[in-house]
Amino acid sequence: MDTDNRFQFVNSEHLEGVAVLDANMSDFTYDKHAHEEFSIGVTLKGRQDFFCQSAFHKSPEGGVILFNPEDVHDGSSGGDQNLEYLMLYVHPDSIAAQVKALGVKVPSSLRIKGCLLNDVKLRNQALILSSLIKDPSCHRIEQESALFNLSHTLVSLAGMLDEATPTNRRDTLLIRAKDFVQDNLAKDIAIDDLADAANMSKFHFIRQFRAQFGITPHQYVINCRINGSRKALESGQPASDVAQEFGFADSSHFNRRFKRVYGMTPKQYQLQISD
Repeated sequence: MDTDNRFQFVNSEHLEGVAVLDANMSDFTYDKHAHEEFSIGVTLKGRQDFFCQSAFHKSPEGGVILFNPEDVHDGSSGGDQNLEYLMLYVHPDSIAAQVKALGVKVPSSLRIKGCLLNDVKLRNQALILSSLIKDPSCHRIEQESALFNLSHTLVSLAGMLDEATPTNRRDTLLIRAKDFVQDNLAKDIAIDDLADAANMSKFHFIRQFRAQFGITPHQYVINCRINGSRKALESGQPASDVAQEFGFADSSHFNRRFKRVYGMTPKQYQLQISD
């Protein structure tokens, strides 16, 4: 077993109070302590042993650890293999608007029972958000979208999910926010910008937008960028110019996003429609 212990913290450039720790440890043991944040960990290799909520736990590879704020815990590597894991730290203030939009009237009341989970959705969301935080080309809206998805799962796990009822009425303030998106696709749009355009509080805006349009504001922004870029590609614009015009960090970022929707890169799409 390698006896080197390595720890690396990365703070999100876009989300205040959100950070990720990458750790590789063999003979290191954490003292009992607690965090102000929700701490969501994924065991990548080896086994993580820890004590929390009056019980001793062993997290295998793929296991998901979840500590509520102020949950006292310790931790160490278990077994003969080095422990590799990531831990996502999310301050309650960072998701207050999101959880209120999902029906939690008092965000500080959000707590999840159990600290060792076998939840594929939560595991994938923690991995995705951690990856975005560590990607310097990632835009604010992508991290906000990933954080909203994570918040949705946390609220659901707590049994507190109460989403707004879908509606067919047209709200002029929400339409104003949609127009703002169309006029600012090249910019690094944040949810605060959209809420301001709609003259609503952040949590009320997220809740009402999702209820009326069946999509989160984050998803809407990304969808508009993809749709606009597709039309630009069809007009013959170079993919690199299209990426810049529609707010993608670079061509690589544009390629990844476009392929998730159309199953091919922008260049491959252009070649197909030109045949």
